[in-house]
Amino acid sequence: MKEKIGFFMLRLDSNIYLWILGFSFAIVFYYNWILGLLGFSVLIYLAYFQSKERSQKKEELRRYIEKLSDNVDAATKNAILNLPFPLVILDEDGSINWYNSLFSLIYQGDYLLDKKVDDYIPGIELEDILHEGKKEFKNIMIKNDYYDLHCEFFDIFEDDTKKKIIMTYLINKTDFVHLKAKYLEEKNVVAILQIDNLEEVLKEVEEEFKPIISADLDRIINSWAAMNNASIQKYSNDEYILHLNQKQLQLIQEKRFDILDTVREINSGNRIPLTLSIGVGVNAKTLGELQKFANAAMDIALGRGGDQAVVKDYERLSFYGGKSKAVEKRTRVKARVISYALRQLIEQSDEVIILGHEMPDLDCIGSALGVYRCCANLNKITYIVMNRINKGIENLWKELKEDKEYDKVFVDGYEALSLAGKNSLLIIVDTHRPSFTMEPELIDKIDKKVVIDHHRRATEFIDDAVLTYIEPYASSTSELVTEILQYMFEKPKIKQIEAEALLAGIFIDTKNFSFQTGIRTFEAASFLRGAGADTTLTRQLFQDDMDTFLARAEVVKAAWMYKENIAISIIPDNIANPALIAAQAADELLNIRGIIASFVLSKIEGYIFISGRSLGEINVQIVLEKLGGGGHLTVAGAQLSDISIEEAVELIENAVDEYLKEGER
Repeated sequence: MKEKIGFFMLRLDSNIYLWILGFSFAIVFYYNWILGLLGFSVLIYLAYFQSKERSQKKEELRRYIEKLSDNVDAATKNAILNLPFPLVILDEDGSINWYNSLFSLIYQGDYLLDKKVDDYIPGIELEDILHEGKKEFKNIMIKNDYYDLHCEFFDIFEDDTKKKIIMTYLINKTDFVHLKAKYLEEKNVVAILQIDNLEEVLKEVEEEFKPIISADLDRIINSWAAMNNASIQKYSNDEYILHLNQKQLQLIQEKRFDILDTVREINSGNRIPLTLSIGVGVNAKTLGELQKFANAAMDIALGRGGDQAVVKDYERLSFYGGKSKAVEKRTRVKARVISYALRQLIEQSDEVIILGHEMPDLDCIGSALGVYRCCANLNKITYIVMNRINKGIENLWKELKEDKEYDKVFVDGYEALSLAGKNSLLIIVDTHRPSFTMEPELIDKIDKKVVIDHHRRATEFIDDAVLTYIEPYASSTSELVTEILQYMFEKPKIKQIEAEALLAGIFIDTKNFSFQTGIRTFEAASFLRGAGADTTLTRQLFQDDMDTFLARAEVVKAAWMYKENIAISIIPDNIANPALIAAQAADELLNIRGIIASFVLSKIEGYIFISGRSLGEINVQIVLEKLGGGGHLTVAGAQLSDISIEEAVELIENAVDEYLKEGER
């Protein structure tokens, strides 16, 4: 390049000199023609000499460039032929045009010319390379080795025809993949094990069996830990901590934490089966964070009723077990502590806003009224959020509207947002999922939040609440609120309509004391009855009109059986109050002999709502969690969008199949 520039400058300078000499000789010729002719002769010679010199320089430059080109071509060919990794050149149709010896070695010298590259490099997409400009493909497996594949494509001309060729080379990263896999397998895992109901079980057995039960537990848990090469340490009567690695955890997950079933089968004089909860922390950045993950996983497992394992991997949660009913805790210490803490929060707040879930039922509004009475007894301004009234609470709503005390108590979500201040307290009842509430924006606006619920904990959760009271063993949120009311005041004052609403909430969630009913359920009902609740009037709060009864009967009649003992039905489009009918029909189907679970689907404003019910043999919560829903072991629901009814039915059937398959493992 420098010689070429120098040659151009030389030619430019020579031309200027010749023009100057020519002009000078013309002047000389004017005064002396003899000297002028001599000068022009010299000028002609110089021009000839320059032309000859220029041709010589051009020839030298041409020979230099040709030599340089030959050297570059030779170096390029040598580099390509001796690349230290497999190389293959393809036509744009994927045919192999050429390959080097290293690529040939992968296939043990097979003849590959004109073969299709898809047969030898799986995962390469020519369309992505030629049209999308993709140049890299990661972790392609060839002959048990892993490669990263890099591509470049070029335009060439053959017989005046333009075509593309693709140069592809592979970088072997098998050692890196194996090293990464080994690193991941050996990462630390912390697991916390807790016997859910050891105290309750030991209270029920004779003295001679107590040490036997404890010994059986220790033996089974220690043997399970040793079998999985884990380190275990017992740090209280019913709690253990386990250290293992991810490879061992993976084997445990493949067996779906079979220790849960083993502990449940202990029969050493105990009438109540023992249950175990496990919280596992995975993939944390530090050991301290790993411990926090395990504790959070344990909280979720207990919040979902125990008898299950929860694995927390950052934001992802995996659930195992949870197929038995939650065990009722007979101690009232927690209820007393919650009552005291809630009273303090109410007293320290300027106003209280009570928030329930969308499409509120009698348990939701009954528990909201119970919390309202707690606040009213403390002379605190209180509001209950109510966006719209549905058929399920219509009878109760009519009774409430006759009492002037509630005229300014019920507000819609928009009003609640305007009423909320810096020192407001938000109490969420009968749900712990932000997206299920009537006004999710309130959760973001108000800092102080309390959650009171009886549903098993889902992955979506209000995790910044100052007070959380979730008890899956309880029949209803109304039962929990009734206990809070009892412990908050020595002589609690409650209006008859409020007591009847709380009792109706218990009635509706227990199906008239036939499901999820424990000793404390009857004690709460007894207190409400003594507070003035009339069971006859309470019963009337959820009476149906003739249209609702006939609609429910139509849905029950249209049901069909899946897996011989699971009923599925669809709400017709012409039925009013489809959400209420779906829930009632799902309950009604369980009264038919041979049906152990039911799912009823309804379509409302473009969404598919699913009501799931069970007699306890099938955990409908786990089934519907696979569809993004949740709830209780025997009562659950889900909401789907951008899907048809037929597709939703197929999803339910697939979820049931998956649930049953997991139970067989």
